[in-house]
Amino acid sequence: MLELIKCGYRYTYANGLTISRPNGAGDYAFVFFKNKSEVVLNGKSIIADSDTYILYRPTTPQFYREHDLPYIDDWFHAVGLEDLLEELNFPLDTLIPAADPLLISRSIMEMHRIKKMGGPHTARILDSEIRSLILKLSNLREMTLLSDRPNRYFRQLSELRDELYNAPHNHPTVEELASRINISKSHFQHLYKDLFGCSVVTDMINGRLEYAKYLLQSSSLTVSAIADKCGYEHETHFMRQFKKFVGVTPGRFRSTPDKNPLQA
Repeated sequence: MLELIKCGYRYTYANGLTISRPNGAGDYAFVFFKNKSEVVLNGKSIIADSDTYILYRPTTPQFYREHDLPYIDDWFHAVGLEDLLEELNFPLDTLIPAADPLLISRSIMEMHRIKKMGGPHTARILDSEIRSLILKLSNLREMTLLSDRPNRYFRQLSELRDELYNAPHNHPTVEELASRINISKSHFQHLYKDLFGCSVVTDMINGRLEYAKYLLQSSSLTVSAIADKCGYEHETHFMRQFKKFVGVTPGRFRSTPDKNPLQA
């Protein structure tokens, strides 16, 4: 069984961060760089672009730090991955551009939520979550290596989707998003739902609410200030939408204990 040791979602360091493990982490360490970062591999310094990930072997020396500020990453440590990685021929100790950055962040956020929640089936659920993420990343990587991609707009739509989640305070219209890749509004909506399983409007709402949940659990900002940062003009609209989609009020969500793990 795959075992999650610890994980972290959207960890942010305004003044930067340096991780140095000359002998490796002792387990498989997955790091998703949200901003441009410096990574040392085989004694060579490499600049990793934003939305790049790496899965380190347990004994691989690790050194990485910010290149741009703030430093932001998602990460997890796990054991028991050997058979799955060998079966998939998954690249290790290699920087890989994320074809769908949002997939990674949402998967790790879910791991964090499940581990925090606990319960009798937590270990089995986390095994499934890790396995699913690795399989999806392998699938996406193999798809991007094909010359006859099934959808030539995949990368552009994935980048737009990531923007919706990374900048929830913005208010682009569907027409504006469609125009950025030079297709009609109706074609854009069809492609988006076909690729991601939900409408672009739903993703706009999800992006705002995921950021709101992050701020509620990691800051002392008022609910009104969080609503503003998440792109809501009125606090009442934010509270109503939060309750509808999350199931509890922002205040109730904030009162839920959250013991964040240490940085990777």
